[in-house]
Amino acid sequence: MAVPTWNPVYKSINKPLTIWGVERRLFFVAMVMGSATFTCFSSLVGGALMFAMLYMLARYATREDPQILRILMNSSRFRNQYDPLKRETYPVERLTNGQAFQNR
Repeated sequence: MAVPTWNPVYKSINKPLTIWGVERRLFFVAMVMGSATFTCFSSLVGGALMFAMLYMLARYATREDPQILRILMNSSRFRNQYDPLKRETYPVERLTNGQAFQNR
């Protein structure tokens, strides 16, 4: 049986790219919808309210799950049913700074 290898993973790799705490694509959607509301209704207050409302919704969605947009966009490509119990579990341990290299 093959011996598993240990590779360090850094937190900065897994952080989502955000603007003002919102995932960048969701921020762009909120900004475009706010400007479209401003253009269609000629109301600065309406455009600002639309942007603020969508921004708060996007901030909530980013805080709950940063990858939610990617999951929703890719959901149509996967099977409808998925059984997570069919997969065998494997042990995962969390290591602190430098602990991975001390155990070798």
